[in-house]
Formats: sequence, C-alpha cells, structure tokens
Amino acid sequence: MKNHFVNRISELQYLKDEYDQNRSSLIILYGRRRIGKTTLIKEFIKNKQSLYFLATEESENENKKTFQHQLAEMTGNFLLQKAAILEWHDIFSLFNLHLPNQRKILVIDEFQYLGKGNKAFPSIFQKVWDELLINSNIMVILCGSLINMMVQQTLSYSSPLYGRRTGQIRLKQIPFSYYDQFFESPKKIDLIEYYAVTGGVPKYIELFRPLSDIFEAIKTNILAPQSFLYEEPFFLLEREVGEIGTYFSIIKSIAAGNHKIGKISANLGINQSGMTKYLKTLMELDLVERIVPVTEKNPEKSKKGLYRIKDNFITFWFKFVYPYRHFLEMDQRDFVVDKLKQNFRDNHVSFVYEEICREKLLDLSSKGEIDFKILKSGTWWNKNEEIDIVALSDDENKIIFGECKYTKQKTDVELFYWLKEKSQKVKWHADARKYYILFSKSGFSEALLQLAEQNTSLYLKIV
Repeated sequence: MKNHFVNRISELQYLKDEYDQNRSSLIILYGRRRIGKTTLIKEFIKNKQSLYFLATEESENENKKTFQHQLAEMTGNFLLQKAAILEWHDIFSLFNLHLPNQRKILVIDEFQYLGKGNKAFPSIFQKVWDELLINSNIMVILCGSLINMMVQQTLSYSSPLYGRRTGQIRLKQIPFSYYDQFFESPKKIDLIEYYAVTGGVPKYIELFRPLSDIFEAIKTNILAPQSFLYEEPFFLLEREVGEIGTYFSIIKSIAAGNHKIGKISANLGINQSGMTKYLKTLMELDLVERIVPVTEKNPEKSKKGLYRIKDNFITFWFKFVYPYRHFLEMDQRDFVVDKLKQNFRDNHVSFVYEEICREKLLDLSSKGEIDFKILKSGTWWNKNEEIDIVALSDDENKIIFGECKYTKQKTDVELFYWLKEKSQKVKWHADARKYYILFSKSGFSEALLQLAEQNTSLYLKIV
C-alpha cells in the first residue's frame, strides 16, 4: 500500500490561490471522519510559515495551554511556556504580531471541539477575526470532522462567524479514477471489488491491507472483531447524531432494498413525517442520497424519489457485516464469508460498477472522447423498467442511454437491442438524437464490435 498524497488537485490549488491573495483569508474546511482533511492541510502547509493546532475534547484551559506552547515553539518565545495561561484574544494577538510582514497560516483542526467546550468560542473567534486578523497578512483554516457542528458553528446564518469566511471546502471521497494510486501493485488486485468495499475514503483504503483474494482481505480487515473497520459505522454515527438506533435501522432498511420513504417507514413503524428529519440528517452527512429519474422536470417535488446509501463501505457493512455480527462475535468468520460469496458480486459490486461507469461517462464527455457534452446525468426508471445510465446534453437535442455489465462473459449484441427497446419508453424531446453506450468489465463479442463500427451512435467501453 502506498502512503502518499492522492488526488485533491482542485482543493490544493484552491488553497494555494487563497494563499497567494494579498489579503487575509478565512477558509472553512470540513468533511466526515477519515476523508483526508488533515492530510490535505499538511500537504498544503509544507515549507510555509504555519502553526497547526489540533483541538481536543479536553477542557478549554488544556486547549489554551497546548496552543500557547505551540505558539512559543513557533515564535521562539519560550517564556510563553512558563507563563500563566493567557486569554484567547491575547494568544491570537501574539500570533498576529509574529513576523507581521510575512504571510502566515493558522490551522485550527477539529475546531468544533472548542465550541463544544465553550459555546461562546465562535463569538470569541469572531471578535478575534474582526479586531486582529481581518486586516493582517494571515490565512486561517478552520477544519472539522463533525459536519453538523461545523455547519452550526461556522457556516449557518445563526453562527457569529457567518459572512466572515472567504471560502469553504467540503471534502468528498476520492473518485475511482484515482483509486489505483493507493496501491504499489494495482494490477494484482481487482480494483473495482476493493473500491466496492472501501469506497473513496483514504483512511479505509490505507487500513484495508490488499490480498490477492478479496474475501480473505475482507475476512482479515473487516470481519475480525478486533479490526479497525469492524465497528467503524458505530463510531462515525455516534459522533454526529448521539443516539444511533433509529439511524442504524434506516440505513439497514435501505441496504435491504427498501428505497421508497413509504417502504422505509412501514418497515420501521415510523410515520413518514417523522422519517424525513432522519433522512435529512443522513443526507447532510453524505451517507444517504435521494435520487429521481434524470428526466424529471422538478426533482425536489417528484414523487418518484428513492433513497439509497451513498457510501460503498457503509453499504457493504450493512449488507454483509451488521446482519451477521452474532456469528462474527462467536468467531464464525468462515460462515459469514460463505454467505458473502453468494451475493457480493451480484448484489453489491455490480451496483458500485454502475456508479463507476457513470463517473467514466462524465470523464469521456469532458475529454471530448464521445460526441456528447453532458448537462445532467443519472439513471432512469418507471414501474417496469430501469436504465443504468441516462444523460442529457447541454443543448437538449441529445440524450444518451447506457448499460453496465460486470460479468465474466463478454457482452453481446442482445444488450444493445434490449437497451434500445427500453429507451423508447423514456419521455424526452421527440426530436432529440439518441446515443447509446455499453460498459463491460470483460469486453465485447465480435458481433457487437462490428455493429459499433457501423453505428456512430453506439459507444463501447471496457472499464
């Protein structure tokens, strides 16, 4: 497993652009645990005059003391280490006075813990910003992993810091297209299967030791009760929502195939109005998303909305770990692996493969490798049919339909004709030109390759 900085190109460039501004900067950087915020920050502040402070859940005085000691080391003013604990305003003032003509960076990581320890801290920092830092040559990054707290303390209208930020970054998962960069020998493993388990969360990828057999890797890295990832969803949700029972039940219900809010509500015995607030929180945490057919004119008001788990690891865990925890606690991992082998590829990897192909289609469009500039993409369904990929062009005169096949067999012409037949049921502009794209893990039959040569509206891609 490689251990270096992967992707984050646009985020890193944004921070560099802010650093180059001839003014003060206040950046809010937030995202779920393990997503790589601290790694991004440390990459950015390399060889720059900076102070990195990690707040903890200790008392406010302990955080002050730590900050003061780090400031003493940065400035060389070691009397600060022996001095009594100063007030926040005085500590920030000393930082501000250090090398006043040089661009400096102040990072407060896990910022939300300072506000948790003292509810007045966002107001204290707002005063510090307005009185000391706003007119200085300083770049401040406030970073946090508890999304709800960070939004409340720094971004929401009710926050004292509202309107002060010069920018914000919500860090997302690493796309599949960069996934191979985490591994020393990516060709020795099935990257799609590994991605289906870890998703694009850097910490999960680093902890998931690669083995040539994916099931042995899962058995070692997740199914062992002593492993780091065995109880990760508990820690992830407990930090954000406190009482996790209802949230767990909702995610479990979605993982079991209940995607309509009515079915989830009925499954759990919770009325729909009560369910909405839980789903809203899970969406804010990037764990669940609501999707509608891509052709819907008013997505927010559509009655066709479905809820699905947005995170590969969370989906995997609720499908294959949570239901079998009793067996795992009794050290019956082999039994669980046998169950896993029955459904892993057809009931999990194949759906992740569809998402990878949607990502690939956007990439092909942006690079001009297909004659189709995408405005909007997603999936489509009605009561009887579903199409894996449907994308609309920016001029509304083109539409593309796609299917994704994660099988060991080569994809044959029948899939194209089946897709073409289903596409007739999609209501879009009558004069729109139709394109088709087929993705396959194992390639295409000779007959399908010949058909694609004759049909300029058909694309074939191996992923």
